[in-house]
Formats: sequence, structure tokens, C-alpha cells
Amino acid sequence: MAYDSDSTLDLSRYASLNDLIELASARYGDKTAYSCLGKDTTFNEINQYSRQFAAYLQQKTNLVQGDRVAIQLPNLTQFVIAAYGAIKAGMVLVNTNPLYTPRELIHQYNDSGAKALIVLSDLLPTLTDVVANTNIETVISTHAMDLIAPQPQPEVAFPTVPFCEVLALGEHLDYVPVISVLGQIAALQYTGGTTGLSKGAMLTHGNLIANAMQVKSRLGNYISEGEEIFVAPLPIYHIYAFMVNLMVYYERGGCSVLIPNPRDIAGLINTLSQHKFTGFAGLNTLFVGLCHQPAFTSLDFSHLKVTISGGTALTHAAASTWQQTTGCNISEGYGLSETSPVISLNSPGLEQIGTVGKPVLATQVKILDSNDNEVPHGEPGELAVTGPQVMLGYWNNAAETNQVMTAEGFFKTGDIAVALSDGFYKIVDRKKDVIMVSGFNVYPNEVEDVLASHDAVLECAVIGIENDRSGEAVKAVIVLDNPKLDHSQVKADIAQYCREHLAAYKNPKVIEFVDSLPKSTVGKTLRRELRT
Repeated sequence: MAYDSDSTLDLSRYASLNDLIELASARYGDKTAYSCLGKDTTFNEINQYSRQFAAYLQQKTNLVQGDRVAIQLPNLTQFVIAAYGAIKAGMVLVNTNPLYTPRELIHQYNDSGAKALIVLSDLLPTLTDVVANTNIETVISTHAMDLIAPQPQPEVAFPTVPFCEVLALGEHLDYVPVISVLGQIAALQYTGGTTGLSKGAMLTHGNLIANAMQVKSRLGNYISEGEEIFVAPLPIYHIYAFMVNLMVYYERGGCSVLIPNPRDIAGLINTLSQHKFTGFAGLNTLFVGLCHQPAFTSLDFSHLKVTISGGTALTHAAASTWQQTTGCNISEGYGLSETSPVISLNSPGLEQIGTVGKPVLATQVKILDSNDNEVPHGEPGELAVTGPQVMLGYWNNAAETNQVMTAEGFFKTGDIAVALSDGFYKIVDRKKDVIMVSGFNVYPNEVEDVLASHDAVLECAVIGIENDRSGEAVKAVIVLDNPKLDHSQVKADIAQYCREHLAAYKNPKVIEFVDSLPKSTVGKTLRRELRT
């Protein structure tokens, strides 16, 4: 049975992202839009700086409307200015992980055809081969502290322009407003590449505006106009934080507190102590890690009313720990780069932990078998979706696009889900991560959720390993809350705990303790690295 959200979505308010940015800037004027490294920047300033940036791209480079502009920055206000500036100039964003290797960068820049790059100056010395082996013509570099006090840029073998110089020159250039429409590509959001080389999801102005309106509707009264302070520890080059902080909260007049380095937990907590923050986004590892810090638990959470989780399945243990520490429930959502990203989201105050909520407005979801036929209600299958937030397809890759689209135009997510009787959805696991034990499907998320609720477990990951008798067996890789515990005893305790809470075929046959789990830059546990 397909689920079709019961309301339509009105996209008539904005003709393009240009409109959204300009109108929000006009509405909220001198309110703080972004706070980063102790410096506040107003909506008016963001609008003016992004116009100056756009004018520079238009007047001082060979770029034209439709060209791709790559941004390789952490969470800095410069990212926002560059992103909005590129959009204002009618160009296409290529959001890029600053921690990518040269091999990954060369692939992404050549695949996208990027002609310009905005990059952190610290990374410049490592980019000589990248620039030489791509079509990048314009490199704009910025130091993290540039907007507070311009910093010297390192000398490299290729020409660069300092970010502050771009703004200074752009102030005296004419910005020529461009006409963009909802169907035009606004961003190429590259997938993680877990199944091969990363692919660029073509997201249009309409995709991103639709998803911003969908998320805003689902948050309802929990996002008051012009009043919110939302902390952004997750990278805004990732579509999750990009949507929340550059689209939803900007359109609503909220202040986003940008965290350039969330791995600096002490620095993050210090920043939190300076704001009466009303919203926060994260995932399991960050929620649990913060709640184990006495300095965090002593913060004032009286203003916090929205916590959003996405990117990886929320465990009951993480949700419970966060709620007990902050008094705020976590609203888990679900989506992908290909869907701008939000497909479903729990409504704040009406959360069902263990589910990803109901689909957002104007979104139709089906659960399919391997032949693209709908499964009986309540049975697991691959989640497929159609709606105004779903990408046009993969950039210059019709073959991959055809593989993920059904004949009816539904995008197949690659995630196994179950439709519950009340319209909520539960993500069981990634299709490729399902473990087959003696013909039975074992979903790592379920086993991890049980393991994470054990008092001795800080973090965990579950993978399948070869087994002569059952084909595959379950292996649990665990970070202990107290590494000094007797490993033999705690292993026995955990094994017994699993026997009490899981069917026999789901029980880990191997339990391994490690100091840390491999993670992506957004904090996702990388199961594939545990398999090697």
C-alpha cells in the first residue's frame, strides 16, 4: 500500500532560490542570520556580501550562468556568502567535502565540470595536482578568520584570489540579477560513493524550495518566525545541514550558529554556552558524546525545543540519553542527497522513537520487492518515493539514473523499510548492509539498537562475516563506555543481554572491542571499513 501525504504544497511564493534569499534578507534585515567564530552577520550583510560575490563572478571571471562552482569549506559564514553568491549569479553549486583526497576531488570536479573553486586557504598547498588535472580556472581562497580580520594566504603554484579581495572588488561592480526558474539545476549534491564513484544528484531550485517548505510545515509552531537560534555542528556542505541552515531557518528568519570544527567538543560546548539556542541537529555519536561531558550537562537547555536527527538510524539509547540530559525529544527524519534530502520527519512533540515519522507534504512512498512490486502492508521492502523534492537524476549518468527509477517514476532509495499501521515508517537498514543468516534477514540497525542500550556500550556497529554453516554470521564491533572493564566478563554479559533481547539467529557470533569506530565527516559509522 502506498502512502500519499494528505496535503498539497504551494510553491508559488518563490520563483527561484534567488527570490527566497532576497525576500528573506529584506524581511529580516538587521537580525543576525549567521554567527561563527564569535562574529555575527546580519541578513542585510549576507545579502550584500553575496551580491558582491555574484558581481565578481559575473564581471571578473569567464563564468557564465549554468557553470558549476565548487565550494570546499567547513562551516564558515564564507560558505554561505559563496553559495548564495553563486546562486544569485545563476550558477550551480558543487558542495564538496574539505577532507576529500586529491583522487576524490579530481573525480568530483571533472565529473561536474567545475570551473571555479572556493577553498579553505589551509588546503591550498595540497591542491596543485587537483587544479592541474581539472578544468578549474578560478580559485578563491579564504582563511577561517578572514571576516574578522583578513589573513595572509599561502603562496602556491597556481593563481588564487583572496576571498576578502573578491568582496572588495565586487562592492564596486554591477551585480546583474539573473532570472532563474524552478526547473533549473541549483546544485550538484554528490552521493557518498559507497557503491563506487560518487554521483552528482541534480537538485533544482524547485527541489530545494519544495523541501524547505515541506520541512517548515512539519516543524510547525516549533519554528517561530525571526526568533530561532539553531546550532549547526554538522557540515553544511552535506545536504542535511545545507537544507536546515541555508534554506529552512534562513527563510524563516532564524539565526544559525555555525560550528567549523565539531570534533572540538570543548569548543562546541563553549559556543553553546554563549547562545540561548532553540534548535540543534546531530546524530547518535554526537548526541552520546556530548551527554558524556559534564560541561555540556550543566548548560541551560530551557530554550531548546527542537532536536533533529538524520543521516543514520537513531538508537533508543541515544534518544533516551539526550532527552534525560536536555529535556528535549529528538525528532528523527529520513532522506538522501537525491531527495533534497527530507522524505519523512517526526513532528516535534509527536515523535515515535524508532521511526522516521510520516512522509512530508506532497510525498508519495511505496515499499517494493525486488521486482518493483508493492509488498503487503507491514512487510519489509525497499522504500521508493516520488515528490517535488526528488532529483532530476544523476549528472551526465543516464544509466545510473535509470537503475534507481521505477517505470512509474519512483526513486528507489536502497533502504529497507516497513510501513506501520499509523502512517509512520521504520527504516530497517541499508539494502546492501542486510546480513543473511541461514536464509533469515538480519538488519544491523536492530542489533545495534539493542547493543547500544547495554550500560557498558558507548558505541557499536554490526556487520556480516562469512560463516561456513549459516552463510553469514553477525559480528558486533563495540566501543566500551569504560575501556578498563574486564573484556571477558563484559563480553559474556553483552552476549547474554543479546540472547535475552534478540532471536538466536540475530545474536552476534563475534564480539570485538575497539577504541573507536571509523566514521564519515558527518559522523556516520562506516560499516564498509569494518568489513575490510
